[in-house]
Amino acid sequence: MLSVKTACAGLLCLFSAVPSALALDEGDAPARVVSINLCTDQMAMALAGEGQLISISALAVDPAVSAMAEEAAAYPLNHGQAEEVFLLKPDLVLAGSYTTRETVNLLKRLGVPVAEFAPEASLEDVRENLLRMGHLLGREAAAERIVADMDEIRAALLEQPASDKTAALYYANGYTSGEGTLAGDIVADAGLDNIGISAGIDGLGRLPLERLIMAAPEVIIGGDSGYDAPALAEAPFAHPAFRAAAEKAELIDLPSRLTICGGPFNLDAIARLRNGVAKGNGHE
Repeated sequence: MLSVKTACAGLLCLFSAVPSALALDEGDAPARVVSINLCTDQMAMALAGEGQLISISALAVDPAVSAMAEEAAAYPLNHGQAEEVFLLKPDLVLAGSYTTRETVNLLKRLGVPVAEFAPEASLEDVRENLLRMGHLLGREAAAERIVADMDEIRAALLEQPASDKTAALYYANGYTSGEGTLAGDIVADAGLDNIGISAGIDGLGRLPLERLIMAAPEVIIGGDSGYDAPALAEAPFAHPAFRAAAEKAELIDLPSRLTICGGPFNLDAIARLRNGVAKGNGHE
């Protein structure tokens, strides 16, 4: 048992009391797993055994960004702070490779095993991350089943005729998803030609309203529309030029919770786009 002096305070005290290496033995399934990243939250919820996942990030219950907000309500939440995570005594912490860096670095110094996941840039990345998560949790068979089901559904979606219509992902503040993004890959699977790629946008970037108008996309795909109060982020949608372009295009609402992270819900995004284009107007 760790001996912690009462005169110590916070993580400096904890650091002095923890062995320098607390590595998870290869092949051992961790019994106490904590996730501090929205995307690892959802993968872990889909794969973890009963009682294995003991805490997920607070973002997981936000339906605006989480595709599994209802499922997340059953788990204790954390706010990604190193001290609160350490006190949960996890065998494994799941994190994103670009978020909560201070927490991740300090947990590693404290000897806590941390597995970091990079954001998915394609549907293939989604498959790989799910299989890796299954391995880390000792739930390989469950991960393989989910991936196999996703492959089957995706293949069926790809068998449907592609419209090859030009499409623009257009978010608040004029952002779009171009080359090397999960949203872009989803649009491609939906049989649409993403103008963000032809505009030379790599990753997430701004698509000036003027370029959107000149490209005259046949389909405009919006993320989550509507703020509780007026916001400058939505100003482009109120511009007369945008409204004129929107009147000539098919509008499809695609909730960002379906494309932010990787999971079976990505296939719902593909189906929504394909069905929206097939109906000629996917705006809801």
